[in-house]
Amino acid sequence: MQVLFKSRHPQATELRDLTERRVRFALRRLGWLVPRAEVQMTDVNGPRGGIDKRCQVELRTDGSGSVVVASVAGDWRTALDNALARAARFLMRLWRRGSDSRRMRQRLIGVER
Repeated sequence: MQVLFKSRHPQATELRDLTERRVRFALRRLGWLVPRAEVQMTDVNGPRGGIDKRCQVELRTDGSGSVVVASVAGDWRTALDNALARAARFLMRLWRRGSDSRRMRQRLIGVER
């Protein structure tokens, strides 16, 4: 899996290695489904502070297009972990929809008629 990291903020660029490790860990079971992940970190308010650290994760999948998830938190690590958790849940739901046995049975029943 190729992991791309984008950020202009100096504190966020220090997290480049951590971000790549966290992405690979969070998507370890679904890595075969995602050939490319792009993580973008921005500081919404700038130096004013507050809950303004934004992490956007874009996962490009082979068959389902791309999945984009964003999270806003008080620090970079929390924003990254929340966005990755949401993206992993969404990918699992997407993968389960495609391999749902009930849908396969309904398709086969429809073909037999």
